[in-house]
Amino acid sequence: MSKIPPRALVLLGILTVVWGTNWSLFPLAMREISVWTFRAISLGGAGMLLLVIARLRGQSIAIPRSYWPIIAVSSFFFLFVWNIASAYSAILIPSGQSAILGFSMPLWSALISWVVLREPMPPRLLVALMLGASAIGLLIAPGLHAYAQAPLGFGAGLCAGLSWAIGTLVLKRHPTPVSAVVLTGWQLLITSVPITAIAFTLGDGHWFVPSWTSLVVITYITLVPMSVGNVCWFEIVGLLPANLAGLSSVMIPIVAMVTGAIAHGEPLGMWQLLAMGCSVSSLALVMLRPAAQQR
Repeated sequence: MSKIPPRALVLLGILTVVWGTNWSLFPLAMREISVWTFRAISLGGAGMLLLVIARLRGQSIAIPRSYWPIIAVSSFFFLFVWNIASAYSAILIPSGQSAILGFSMPLWSALISWVVLREPMPPRLLVALMLGASAIGLLIAPGLHAYAQAPLGFGAGLCAGLSWAIGTLVLKRHPTPVSAVVLTGWQLLITSVPITAIAFTLGDGHWFVPSWTSLVVITYITLVPMSVGNVCWFEIVGLLPANLAGLSSVMIPIVAMVTGAIAHGEPLGMWQLLAMGCSVSSLALVMLRPAAQQR
C-alpha cells in the first residue's frame, strides 16, 4: 500500500479550514446581490487573479486545444452547477445543513468510481464510506424540518454534491498537462462567462455599491475559498485516487457545522457530535492506512 503524500495532508488541512468556514459567509455575501451576480464576481475575479499569478511566476497559461472539451465538461459540473446549486442551498436552508448535502460528494464519488470507473472498493474503504454516510445521515436527521420547508434547498444541495463528484471524476480520468494554478484559473474564468450573462439576463445589470461588509465578505470569498481553496482541491485530485480524494473532504462539513453554530446559532448538539465522531473515524481509515494504491 502506498502512503498518502505529506503534501496531500497539508493541502487537505488548508482546504478543510478554508472551505469549512466559507459556508456561513454565503448568506452575508448575498444579502444585497443575487446568487448569479455573487458567483460571477467571485469566479471571474478568482480566475483572473490565478492566471495573473501564474504569469508572474513565469508559467505558461496556454492549454493544448485537445484538452478544452474535457475542461469545459468538468467545469460545467464542478464549477457551474456546484457554485449555483450550493449558493441557493445555503440561503434556502441552514448553511451547515447545506454544507452536509453539498459534501455528500464523497459518497457519489466513491460509488461512481466503483461502478463506472471500476476502481477497487476494499473493505477498509467500504467501512469509511459507510461511516461517512452515517455522519451525513446523523446531521440531516435533526434538520428535516428545514428541508420540508425548503425542498428546493434540499434538492439543490444534493445536486451540488453529485455535480462536484462528476466534475472531479471527469478531470481525474483525463488529467491536463498544466499546473493546478493555471487549470483552476481557466476553469473559474470560463465558468464566470455564462454565469455573468445569465446575471444580466435576469435583470442584475443595475449598478450600485453594496455595503462595506458585503464587499469585504465577497472579496474574501474571491481571494481565499475560490482561489486558494480550488487550487488546493485540484492539487489533491492530482495526488490521490478519485475515491480517496472524495472521502478526504469528509471533515469540511463538520467545520461548516461548527462555524454555522457560532456565526448563526445553528444547532450543535448530540446528533452533530455523533456525526463528528463518524467523520473523524472515516477520515482516519482513509488517511492513516489508505485503502487503495495511488496512481
